[in-house]
Amino acid sequence: MNAGAVRAELRRRVGDALPRLVDMTQRLVRVASPNPPSDTHEVAEVAASILASIPGGEIIRVEPNPRVVSLIVRIDSGRPGRRLVFNGHLDTFPLGEDLPWTASPLGAEIRGGRMYGRGVSDMKGGLACSILAVTLLAETRHAWRGEIVLTLAGDEENMGALGTGHMLDAYPIAKGDAVICGDVGSPMVVRFGEKGLLWVEIEAVGRPAHGAHVHKGTNAIDRLREALDRVKDLERLTVDAPAMVTEAIRRAMPISEAHSGAGEAETLQRLTVNIGTISGGISPNLVPTSAIAKADIRLPVGIGLRTVEAKLAEWLGPLEGVAWRATRRFEPSFTDPDHAVVRATAAAVEEVLGQRAAINMRIGGSDARWYRMHGVPTVVLGLTPFNMGAADELQLQQFEHRRQADQLQRSRCCEC
Repeated sequence: MNAGAVRAELRRRVGDALPRLVDMTQRLVRVASPNPPSDTHEVAEVAASILASIPGGEIIRVEPNPRVVSLIVRIDSGRPGRRLVFNGHLDTFPLGEDLPWTASPLGAEIRGGRMYGRGVSDMKGGLACSILAVTLLAETRHAWRGEIVLTLAGDEENMGALGTGHMLDAYPIAKGDAVICGDVGSPMVVRFGEKGLLWVEIEAVGRPAHGAHVHKGTNAIDRLREALDRVKDLERLTVDAPAMVTEAIRRAMPISEAHSGAGEAETLQRLTVNIGTISGGISPNLVPTSAIAKADIRLPVGIGLRTVEAKLAEWLGPLEGVAWRATRRFEPSFTDPDHAVVRATAAAVEEVLGQRAAINMRIGGSDARWYRMHGVPTVVLGLTPFNMGAADELQLQQFEHRRQADQLQRSRCCEC
């Protein structure tokens, strides 16, 4: 059977497997796995029970911390070749029971062709896609060479150190020649890289006094405000991105911004600072003696952590009563947009969906960064998120069906 016939057969099987796909998604959504507290023990048990039906699948259970569980599944064709890895995460945002849900966060209810529930798009629907892909490839292993590996990670919403990060450090089988991460995005946009991340805490101290006698005290919030102005100045830093990245963002703009919002291309190419939290003081009529803020800084390709942290030290260091520290840090990362896995994925989108895919960077973070840190070429291609992290998170069944065919077609990255 030639490669074209294999792809056609997989497409047929995907169409027949839609009820099975819906059932897997519902089973995963109906088990809570909010992060915090990064507890994926129960959802991993459900996933393992689904994975047990894969013919010839070898399942490895990983638990670096109590109840932070990940799974690795390996399918061997029996013939030498490359290893393609499908990656996804088991944890979700908090359920948000206090939000105005019209459906139960754990109900996986289907209404009007839409499935509702926490994690249905981010990313238990994507997990079901990957599980189905691996299952059908296992059933047709006579048609390809090498290995298929599926990594289902815990801890992604906490940046992944105990999930994908741990698996890549401790389990060589989790690595591969290329990775397809099914995290959220759009079936029409192949993401080859993502911005870096630097989380910082800025703290200021002052001297107490009555609020009417400000001359006797030093206001910590005033000091913090000045420091935050300096942090926002980071957005003016020059970015020197490789031409291949800049050109890819430019070419992707018409398609990508239709799915991800106007302004995405500009945001991808500049450093952004989000002051996420501020706290300080105890009463309006007292001069505050302490104040603290936390900021999320995203770095585009073309500027690194060393430069940004040096500027923070230069600008905040001279400010009296101000201290800062980094709490999370990841460099920007990307795979060459002309790499075989990127081109093959984009070609498969066009083959299955009948439209040219955009090839673009990703604004948000994903576990793809861990694979790129280990030198593994990686793309992200996943479901379109609807109400991600909010009430009535949902996915559209027609998108899901087409997504499945797309992901299976991308398996031709293996040596057929």
